[in-house]
Amino acid sequence: MPFELTSTAFAAGERIPGKYTCDGEDISPPLQWSNAPGDTRSFALIADDPDAPIGTWVHWVLYNLPGETRALPQAVPPDADMPDGSRHGKSSWGRLSYGGPCPPGGTHRYFFKLYALDTVLDLPAGASKEQLLQAMEGHILAQTELMGLYSRQ
Repeated sequence: MPFELTSTAFAAGERIPGKYTCDGEDISPPLQWSNAPGDTRSFALIADDPDAPIGTWVHWVLYNLPGETRALPQAVPPDADMPDGSRHGKSSWGRLSYGGPCPPGGTHRYFFKLYALDTVLDLPAGASKEQLLQAMEGHILAQTELMGLYSRQ
């Protein structure tokens, strides 16, 4: 079975509900995953929008999720360091939390990318997407993604 990322809030390729965007509550959607490699020590998540007019816009960076984790609840708290050891990185808004879709125009694609890693990363809270990608080099066991769409009404 392939490593798979899903959400009860939206299906792959479907519209992300407004409550998870800047037009709603701007809270993170619930995510679940299955079939991670057995030797996974931690997970990392990057959510971004490659359709932003100024280049890819990073909406969420979260890493060091424990290897036994299989889901994130709706509305993950905006804490830099979480009780389970996971940490928030910095979004394109400069925040250490989720920031929902908020396209200036048109329909944009939002990719939630989940990485299964063979290590716990030695990165402080607040790392950028680029710093996270660099720290993950050589440690990615598997990756999966979930893409949702959003356009403002």
